[in-house]
Amino acid sequence: MRRIILTTESGADLPKDTAEKHEVQVVPMHVIMDDKDYLDGTLAVQDIYDYHERTRKIPSTTATNAHEYEHFFKRIKADYPGCIIIHIGYTSKASSSFQNALIATENLDDIILIDALNVTGGLAAIVMYAVDLLEKEPAIEPENLVGKIESIIPKSRLAFVPGSLEFLKAGGRVSNLAYLGGALLKIKPCIELKNGKLVSTKKYRGKMSAVTEKLLQEYLNQYDIDKGQLYLLYSIGLDESIKDRMTAIAKEHGFKNIKWMQAGAMISTHAGPGGFGVAGIER
Repeated sequence: MRRIILTTESGADLPKDTAEKHEVQVVPMHVIMDDKDYLDGTLAVQDIYDYHERTRKIPSTTATNAHEYEHFFKRIKADYPGCIIIHIGYTSKASSSFQNALIATENLDDIILIDALNVTGGLAAIVMYAVDLLEKEPAIEPENLVGKIESIIPKSRLAFVPGSLEFLKAGGRVSNLAYLGGALLKIKPCIELKNGKLVSTKKYRGKMSAVTEKLLQEYLNQYDIDKGQLYLLYSIGLDESIKDRMTAIAKEHGFKNIKWMQAGAMISTHAGPGGFGVAGIER
């Protein structure tokens, strides 16, 4: 029986201890700050926030390139001779990373690439679904595993709100006028993944404590999420009392396995501090 190795990108925000426990191999994306290129995971998120505080700018981010992918996959092949790699990748609709993986594997065998059409916790939910399948059925045929993973990709649901519009403005994602209007009215956009693309679907008004509660309640009422696992996402700066309330709401809806995940440097560069999100897989 040939061993199956699951891989993904750092943009999944899969906690390091979780990745290590389940032997998921993670390839880093990039954060560029002050003209220096950092591998995602080597730059403290707080450094990004401090940089924005000093300069009113945000770092830029880039995808894992084809050369890095080739080295990544070859290293795994060397560490696990004869293995089959199933790579669950960051959405191709928001990054060139998946295309670079395709280029890197043109001349490599036994590597299956899956476009998860999702990011951060939505991508992590798909990866962990694959982990659970593989741990329950270690002798599963790769084709069967891939089929099951692909079947739940349309069912992975992600929604989040940024803590403020500052980082969206700094990154050119909202105009100055929209920023000023949003700041004055305390409006926060809800961002969801639709067909692999990040889309603003609705707007919430008020303090973050009220916004997060409304987002989570509406999300859980709208989607019939599998009660086996719910992923709650945050970026540094989200108040602990809000996290406690979100956990309580999730439990009220019948979720027993609730996993909090912190946004890494790459995702935080776009979302900013104090953000909140939720991800899960529909039944």
